[in-house]
Amino acid sequence: MSRMRLDKLLSMNGISRSQAIVIVRSGAVTVNGEPILNSATLIETEGADIRLNGTKLRTDEHLHVMIHKPAGYLTATEDKKTPVVADLLPELFRKRGAGPVGRLDKDVTGLVFMTTDGQLAHRLISPKWEQDKLYRAEVEGRADERAVKRFEEGIPLKDFTCRPAKMTVIEQGEEKSVCEVIVQEGKYHQVKRMFQAVGHPVLKLSRLMIAGIYLDESLAPGQWRELTEEEVSHLYKAAGMKE
Repeated sequence: MSRMRLDKLLSMNGISRSQAIVIVRSGAVTVNGEPILNSATLIETEGADIRLNGTKLRTDEHLHVMIHKPAGYLTATEDKKTPVVADLLPELFRKRGAGPVGRLDKDVTGLVFMTTDGQLAHRLISPKWEQDKLYRAEVEGRADERAVKRFEEGIPLKDFTCRPAKMTVIEQGEEKSVCEVIVQEGKYHQVKRMFQAVGHPVLKLSRLMIAGIYLDESLAPGQWRELTEEEVSHLYKAAGMKE
């Protein structure tokens, strides 16, 4: 059974401990229709209807969302000069400390996860856990089987050698091609550098999938949604963790 102090539960909903004392004493918080007047009260959260001024409160220990990152945004929680992906979320998610899973360059678009579970985030980006990440790249020139083979062999860069990666040519043209690549690493500018190394500089880049969860095609750039229970369970399983 899941029990939690009422003031902690309120803090998970963006209310400070000092505010919680005043709010609870006013009788504004009810549990299954009954007012609770002591903020230190232990609450059985499982299946409970907990409300503040009639609005149901969240009891989730962690929050997990996907964002369709637009170009021009930093994959960060704050920056003084540039918009960040956290700006796209409601205040509650920011107050709860939801952070990005990995990074995308400012000009790169596509799937970004935000979660309040730091261990889950770490395991989804760590090469040790071998999580697939799928990118679609529009590149210069006519990408062919020679490039595919180079990706399969593992591309040596100046500071490290990339792990073997699966690259597929989706559209092939003389001036530009569209390719998809699956990598299990996520080092600085890695996908761009890999294509550069095989003679096909990246024109556009987007991430479509992380650890088997794909970007929801119904999300326009800048939109977000919470992950479903099935998606969350899948990610915890992929990370070798219990929810």
